[in-house]
Order: sequence, then C-alpha cells, then structure tokens
Amino acid sequence: MTDHIYWKNGALYLLDQRALPFKKTYISCRHLKDVVDAINNMTVRGAPLLGIVAAYGVVLGIQEIIQSRKSVKNSVKDIDVTKIVKKLGDTRPTAVNLFWALQKMVEAYEKYKNDNDFLEAMLEEAISIHVDDIENNRMLSLYGAELIDDGDTILTHCNAGALATGGYGTALGVIRAAHESGKKIKVIATETRPYMQGARLTVWELMEEKIPVELVPENHVGLLCSNKGVDKVIVGADRIAKNGDTANKIGTFMLALCANQYKIPFFVAAPVSTFDKNIENGTYIAIEERDGREVKYLGSKLLTVKEAKARYYGFDITPEKFITNFITEKGIIEKPFKKYIKMLFDLRA
Repeated sequence: MTDHIYWKNGALYLLDQRALPFKKTYISCRHLKDVVDAINNMTVRGAPLLGIVAAYGVVLGIQEIIQSRKSVKNSVKDIDVTKIVKKLGDTRPTAVNLFWALQKMVEAYEKYKNDNDFLEAMLEEAISIHVDDIENNRMLSLYGAELIDDGDTILTHCNAGALATGGYGTALGVIRAAHESGKKIKVIATETRPYMQGARLTVWELMEEKIPVELVPENHVGLLCSNKGVDKVIVGADRIAKNGDTANKIGTFMLALCANQYKIPFFVAAPVSTFDKNIENGTYIAIEERDGREVKYLGSKLLTVKEAKARYYGFDITPEKFITNFITEKGIIEKPFKKYIKMLFDLRA
C-alpha cells in the first residue's frame, strides 16, 4: 500500500486516515500550512509517515516562497529554511522520525541551494526519504518474520502498518511478511482509544491482506495474556532512547507489563531513524499531551458530561527491561540493548 501519500503537479496528496475505513478521501496540500494542519489534526499519523510528510512539507514551504517572488533567480539563498522546519517540528514532539527527516532536508538545502535546479533537488530528497522508508520496512519485516512461528497468535497495539509509514509497515510489516511466507498466523488488535487506530486502521489493513484478525478493547490484554491467548506481541515505536526505552502509543507500557508477567515475547519493530542518539533514556523523551476533548468525543459524538474534565497523553514509555528484541532493517537487536544500539548508530554514521 503506497497510495496513501503521493506527490503530483506540485502538490502533496494525503489519504485522510480519520475517515477510514468507511470512506477513502484525499486532501491536497499546496502550502506549508496545509501540511502542518494535516499533522496536527491527525489526517496523517505514525512516526515514519510523519517524517515523510514533513520532508514534503519543507518542499512546499520553499516552493511557496519562490512562487511569491517575482524573480526566481537568486531568490533561494535568503530563504530561512529554519522557520519552515520549526513550524513542522512544533507539530508532534514525540515522534523522532519527524525531526530526523527535517534534519535531512536542512542538510539537502545547504547542499543544493546554489544549484539551478534547487527545488527539484529538494523534491528528490523528500522522495528519497519516502522510498528508503518503504525499502527499510520491507527489510526489517523480513528479519522480523523469522521470529514468528507457524500457528502464532500475535497481539498488536495501535497501527504500525503501511498507513503509518511510507508503505508496507513495521509491526504489521513483520506480520505481513510472516503471512506471505506461508505461516498460518492470527492477529489480535486492540481498539486503541480514543482515535481507534486499531479498530479503524489495523483491522482494515489486515483484512485487506486476508490475514485473520480479531478486535478487542485494550482492557482485554491482561485476560488474554493470562489465559495463553497470545504467543507474541509486536508494536511499533515513535522514539527509542540510547538504552532501549521506547515511546509508543499510550497503552503500550500496559501491554508490555502483561507480556512480561506471563513471559510472552515482546518485540518492537522500527527503522533505524526511530532511534535517538541524543537521548540517554526514556525519562528525557517528551510526551505529547493532546486536547482532553479528544477523549470526550468520538468524532462529533459526545461520550460523557460536556463539562467533564479529561486528560489524554498520546504516548507512554516502555522501559527496555520489558522488551525482548528490537527489529530493524539492519537486523534483530538483542540485549544488552545499549551496546548494540550504539553499534547501530555507528552503522548509521
């Protein structure tokens, strides 16, 4: 699945994930503000995809400035790309892929700003980030599929499929690769409140691939783990610290605790760009707190007393001690995580 994001005739088109699975509609982004709004209002979500969308957003921001000027000649050198990057970086503080991609675009700006085909070169950089993500997902999925046994029931949380990435997926990519290899597997997907990414997106993706899936509320996790209803747990990640502490969709920590209690392998599937070499451990990861209104409403439907107070953190931190392995495009990372993650940074350099 790669048609959920594409560039055409100077505009970025995004599949509106808020409308899935009932309606497939696209929004067009022709200005930087369109991209900022799409990230903020959850038209798009998923750490790798946010990085890709932000990269295209930089191109749109630069394109917008150039088009507003009478002469393109010598109009590139004085573009303040840091202002464009800041607007995009301020949208979602937890997902490190966003900042990784923005840094790549800043480096590309410095490299190409004196070229005659500067804007085309910047677009090519964004496309490269997009294509590389798809290939990285496929590679990590092949590695991860080796950890899945024929007959496994796999529990996953939120949506870490093609929709959350450039294409193919991370956690769901591993499941997809295992299925494609002929292994008979079953998936249990949590609803993932309050945006219901599991119910709306994960179930839809898996059914499209004809992979058996069953939907459950998050509060079933303890029961399912205790009665041997789960063989493996696989989730994605939004940021991974140097020691292996991992930020992911709120509820992941609870799932990891249950898996640990009942000795169920707990895997985190994420590309190398999700590892943050600047953060020692999870206590330094910024946790996004979203508007409590998102808890009180399901779409436009009020679920509780209108005046009720509500709180909603978008992510939580799973300590590295509860994680069995990381699955990356460079291979499987085993413990001690700190040692092997450092080697991963050395490879990336």
